[in-house]
Parts: sequence; C-alpha cells; structure tokens
Amino acid sequence: MENAMKFEKNSFGKRVKSMLKVDFRRMFKSRLFYILIACALVMPILMTVMMAMMDGSVSVNPQTGVETIMQGPENAWQNIGTLPGEPLGGDEIFMMCNINMAFMGVAVFVCLFISDDFRSGYAKNLFTVRAKRGEYVVSKTISGFICGALMLIAYLVGSILGGAISGLSFDLHGLNAGNIVMCMLAKIFLMLVFVSIFTLISVAAKQKAWLGICGSLGGGMLLFMMVSMITPLGSTFMNVVLCLAGGVLFALGLGTISKVVLKKSSVV
Repeated sequence: MENAMKFEKNSFGKRVKSMLKVDFRRMFKSRLFYILIACALVMPILMTVMMAMMDGSVSVNPQTGVETIMQGPENAWQNIGTLPGEPLGGDEIFMMCNINMAFMGVAVFVCLFISDDFRSGYAKNLFTVRAKRGEYVVSKTISGFICGALMLIAYLVGSILGGAISGLSFDLHGLNAGNIVMCMLAKIFLMLVFVSIFTLISVAAKQKAWLGICGSLGGGMLLFMMVSMITPLGSTFMNVVLCLAGGVLFALGLGTISKVVLKKSSVV
C-alpha cells in the first residue's frame, strides 16, 4: 500500500544528537560548570598578580639564617608554557601551576557529571527507554571535551589579563601569534585524551564519585608531565595534528571499552 504507515528509524546519529541536547542543557545549567570556568579564569589572574607583588621580597629561615629571594613572573606567557631561552620548565611555581591544571580540573566535572546520573537513577531509566550505552559514552565524552576546551580558553584569557594588570612583558622571544594559536589548539585536542580516560574511570566507578575522582586524577597524572612537551608554546601544525590524532584514537579506543564496561556491569 502506498499510504502504508512508515516508521522512521532512530539512527545512531539521531540518538547521539538527542543525548547531547539533554547533556548540554544539564551542563549549561550546572553550577559546577560555571564554578570551574570561573576558577580557570580567576586563578591565573590572582596567581600572577600575587607573585608579581612578592617579587624581590626576602624570607629568612629562622633555623639556618638562609635568605631566599622571591622571584615573580617576568613574562605573561609563563602561565601557558616555557619561552625559548628559558630553563626547562621556567619558574618552579609556574612549571606546575599553569594552564595544564585545566586537564586535572575537568576530571572533577566529568566524574561528578556521570556519577550524578547513576546516583539519581537517571542512567537506569535512560538505558531502559531512551538511549544505548554507546550514545551515552559519546555524549559524556563530547560534553567533557567542551567543558575542558572552555576551561583552557578561560585560563588563557585570565593569563593575559593577569599579565596586563601586573605590567608584565608580552614578548614572545622569537615566537609569533601563530605559535600561541597552535599551542592552544594542540592543548584543546589533547584534552580529548584526558576526557576519554576520565569517562572510562567514571563509568566504572558509577555513583562512587570519590572513587572516580581519585582514579581519574591518578590516571591523568600519568600523562600530565608530558603535556608541556607535547604542546609547547612553540607548537606548530604538526603538534596540532598529532594531538588531534591521539585524541580521536583515545576517544574511539577508550570509548569502546567504556561501552563494554557499562554492558557488563549493573547500572544500579
């Protein structure tokens, strides 16, 4: 019959799109999301300004009498990476407390975002009547990736503002704006690697947010020290391509494992 009723097939793409709409709505209404973005913006401003104010101050060890002279930042880009001609890692404080902290910060978002689904019973209802495990993993990975990318951008803006407020130099020491753009793009694509790891650990931990956060931070630290080497300030198009390829491969590989973990374990 020509007028026979036809049922439209609910394809994988449509199910992912539906899941993303729900997750984006939840994410942009979440206080945690805005708190993390605000922290990423304010942290480099406060750190740069305070370190600049303490530059040249002397502290004396009362037991040994040894004097230590505080050295503040000299360049606004120290929050992002090491400039050419500087010692490896630059200033000790900025070597660890820089933009790469965003990779660890997004672990909190991913773990709490996923654990809330299992703690509230939303995941059980979702898998029963609406979506499959694969679409769930894809949606959570993309949501975490967007949050991480925005945190990196916010940290960059905060670093520029902090440098401007403190009157620091913006000299790139032979680099150019293109290198900064490539550096940021490489970090954003590399974020996909970390988010994939955090998603896998979170779906394994389910409602145990504390376990997911501890496991994610531990897993992320295995790669954390490599971030500055993979995405230096002098990044080129090759760094971007390598980070993009690595991000896609990790997302596909760990995403598949996350799907299997959800299928093999109880969602309660």
